[in-house]
Amino acid sequence: MIYVVQGILSFIAAAAFGVVFNAPKKSLFYCGVVGMTGWIVYMYVNSLNQDQVSASFAGAFTVAFVSHIMSKKFKMPMIIFSVAGIIPLVPGGTAYNAMRSVVEKDYALALEFASLALLISGSIAMGLVFAEIITQLWTKAILRLKTKP
Repeated sequence: MIYVVQGILSFIAAAAFGVVFNAPKKSLFYCGVVGMTGWIVYMYVNSLNQDQVSASFAGAFTVAFVSHIMSKKFKMPMIIFSVAGIIPLVPGGTAYNAMRSVVEKDYALALEFASLALLISGSIAMGLVFAEIITQLWTKAILRLKTKP
């Protein structure tokens, strides 16, 4: 049941950010689907190993991969889907806790939160890049197979 509720909320968040980023109206539903898919993968991987960094990598990889599929299907730029879809994975709460700890002068806790936010942000970037590379390699391999006699 928690996956359904989280899926609906992440769908709404991603679709709403699609509106904020001026995505075309016909792509808003699919922006929500991309965000929901990435968040559900994040939740599943996080429940397996309780590691937010690897879960964020898996979620971001999924977002980028599904964004590529959507961009090919609807003949739109991938960035329309990936920017809105990545929003649920952004570690805003962790960054907020880091800044709050700095204000409260609890520097050890602030460093812990800040380093976690940095690691999560890095894993999101790596997930997006790895999915892009794998998709390009896959596309080139398919094209080579099609052109061979």
